[in-house]
Amino acid sequence: MATMTQPKGTTTREKPWHDYYAEAHVLSGELKRPIEQRIERQAPVTLDDRRGGLRTRTAEDVSIEGLVSFKSGVSRVSGSRSLKDNGWVTLSTSIVEGLNVFEIITAHRVVSQVSTDHPYVDGHVPRVTFIGTQFVNLKVGGFEVTPRLNLGIFGKKPDGDRSYFDDVNFLKEVRAQTERIAKADGLPKDLKDQYDKRLDDINRLIKNRNGDGKDKPPRTITCSLVENIAGEIRIPEAMAFGHVLVVPEFGALSLGEVVMSEKRYEESERASLYFETSVIKMNLGCVGDAALQVATTATNGHGHP
Repeated sequence: MATMTQPKGTTTREKPWHDYYAEAHVLSGELKRPIEQRIERQAPVTLDDRRGGLRTRTAEDVSIEGLVSFKSGVSRVSGSRSLKDNGWVTLSTSIVEGLNVFEIITAHRVVSQVSTDHPYVDGHVPRVTFIGTQFVNLKVGGFEVTPRLNLGIFGKKPDGDRSYFDDVNFLKEVRAQTERIAKADGLPKDLKDQYDKRLDDINRLIKNRNGDGKDKPPRTITCSLVENIAGEIRIPEAMAFGHVLVVPEFGALSLGEVVMSEKRYEESERASLYFETSVIKMNLGCVGDAALQVATTATNGHGHP
């Protein structure tokens, strides 16, 4: 059995502690047409304590009036100490197999996975990884599409335990990704308005870095693990814009989207980071009106000092 030792440079006077937080679910959203029905979180699971451990929940053969269905889903969250540096590792995973949305979006298997590793020393800001996130045989209208992933968009943990919000290299990477969509020819107006606003928000974050004190409002940023979408979709006027796929007479899909935000706790002067990933977000209209999220995972966790 491995023995945990206290790393050099720490003192018993101020022993660090950590509260784990993770959640996952396989499907949620709302149908508006041809029926009105709220889709509650399927197979939801949450970890929220200082002990950690492993929690799993499954769902089988779920169908919402045959309009949205999946054959199986698994949600899994865990929290444990690292054998490498005695830090705290949180893992959140959501797996959906046999997905079918209005017979137009199908996938053999999609996986959302995010893990945060808070080091024992200088561990307020975690290392974060999305390894395990994947799309297997994703099809639109029967035509296979291949999302090209960039699982390293966050880069390495910023030096000096700085926040990713204060890492100019990360912020510029997200700005470039967002700008490619915002300035793309043919982008529908509602999406252009959305991405123009995101671009303005990112520019503001770059300008106003180093502001995570208690007197500062929480910050948020949205990016994607998907750089672009490959594959020939022989559907009239269907177009891909980075990680966004627009299908006329159906709607828009956003793939691999990550929202990083700050959460504040009374016992900490610094905001903690919260990462939420959905492998597929859909805003649908025409054939059927719906807002759906597929395979969603989130981790947070905070500690002291």
